[in-house]
Amino acid sequence: MENRKCLECGDVVKGRIDKKFCSDYCRNAYNNKVNKDSKNLIRNINNRLRKNYKILSVLNTTGKTKVTRTKLYDRGFDFNFFTSIYKTKTGNTYFYVYDQGYLALEEELFLLIRKGS
Repeated sequence: MENRKCLECGDVVKGRIDKKFCSDYCRNAYNNKVNKDSKNLIRNINNRLRKNYKILSVLNTTGKTKVTRTKLYDRGFDFNFFTSIYKTKTGNTYFYVYDQGYLALEEELFLLIRKGS
């Protein structure tokens, strides 16, 4: 019988013929290394979305509020990160971070809205 080696640590693998790792620890460590780059990208994007969502939620307590671009920027809002876009029949474009949305108005002013409000 052939001695199979753990893909992570090189120890002998015992058990099923298709088993690749000696333990759950080695399996997790190996997969974390393999997926590190894509997970970091996803983690960074999710952190930015979470930050944007928190900023919109804090500023929009009533479900419909007007704020300035400066107020959003000062809190660290990043206009490049949102989860969806909604275009109305009249041509308005709403950007959403989950259920929190914003619409650019005139002169650096934004309307913040919450879906369902």
